[in-house]
Amino acid sequence: MSATNFTTTILVEQSPEEVFNAVTNVRGWWSEEIEGNTAKLNDEFKYHYEDIHRCKVKLIEVIPNQKIVWLVEENYFKFTEDETEWTNTKPTFEIFEKVGKTELRFTHYGLVPDYECFDICRDAWTNYIQNSLKKLIITGKGEPNGKGKPQTENEKKLSQN
Repeated sequence: MSATNFTTTILVEQSPEEVFNAVTNVRGWWSEEIEGNTAKLNDEFKYHYEDIHRCKVKLIEVIPNQKIVWLVEENYFKFTEDETEWTNTKPTFEIFEKVGKTELRFTHYGLVPDYECFDICRDAWTNYIQNSLKKLIITGKGEPNGKGKPQTENEKKLSQN
């Protein structure tokens, strides 16, 4: 299998500043159950969804309106043999101006097809970036996981197991 990191891109009319502000509003597009700070260098936050997925993330690079890099310091998946698959991976958000528009490129460095969680994680990230985060950028309202409610079809399936 290829060792390619997962990447997805969106293009919006909003400014790089608006895109940056939406990305750092993690509760607005990923999960309302985020604990901690999500916007500045060295901020740390925790994500959890039931007993299916938990992770601790640190912001290790923040360049306003240009780039945000997370480091997954701890991770737990209930549904994989290696429960720590995401540990030490780097979800990265890069923001570029493109002829009157703004491109957001999300790359999860270290999330590769060899991972057992790859298909589920690819589908989840695609939904969060292409749907929830894009809606947050454009309309001011994303579709994050609500408290105790799954967002994606994969999470719904996992929570039924």
